[in-house]
Amino acid sequence: MPRTFVIAFGNRDRADDGVAYHVIDAVRQHLGQGTLEDGNTGLDELGAQTDSVFLVQLVPELIDTLVNYQQVIFVDAHIRENVPDLHCAPVLPEYAMSPFTHHMTPAMLLALLQAIHHHEPVGHLVSIRGWEFDFRRGLSKKAAALVQPAADRILRLVARLEESSDPVPSPGSGTLG
Repeated sequence: MPRTFVIAFGNRDRADDGVAYHVIDAVRQHLGQGTLEDGNTGLDELGAQTDSVFLVQLVPELIDTLVNYQQVIFVDAHIRENVPDLHCAPVLPEYAMSPFTHHMTPAMLLALLQAIHHHEPVGHLVSIRGWEFDFRRGLSKKAAALVQPAADRILRLVARLEESSDPVPSPGSGTLG
C-alpha cells in the first residue's frame, strides 16, 4: 500500500503564517492521530499509512525520510493575490536558486530527493491564503474558514493515491467488486 507524507510548515507565532499547523491538526484528527503539541514536530511518530508533521521550514534532512513515501503533500500559507485563497497544485522536482540561503521550496526538496535517492514521489502543494502576519497565535477569520476545506482536499489526495493502488481482482478469484 502506498504511503503519504504530509509536511505542513510555517510559523505559529505569526498569525496566518501558522495556518498549516491548523490544517495538519484537522487532518490528524480525521486520521485518529493526536494533535501536535508545542515542540512536537511529529517526526518521532512516523510509521502510519499517512504521516504528518509540522515544521518551521523545509530542510534537506527530510530527504532521507521522504524516500519511504510515494506521495508528499506540502501545506503552507501564501500571500499572492492572483492565486486562489485555497490553492492546490502539483509539485515537480526542480532546482532553483533562492535569494535566501536558508529557504528551500517543495520543488527543490523533491529535486534533492531525486538526485540523491533516485526517488520521485507524487508531489502536491496545498496553499492557504493568509491575510494577517503579526506576532500572535491564532488565525484571521478568513484563514480559519479555509482550514477544513484544505484538510478535506488533503484527505481526498490521500484517498486517491490509496484507491489507485487497490489491486484489481483477477477473473475467477472469488472477489466481488
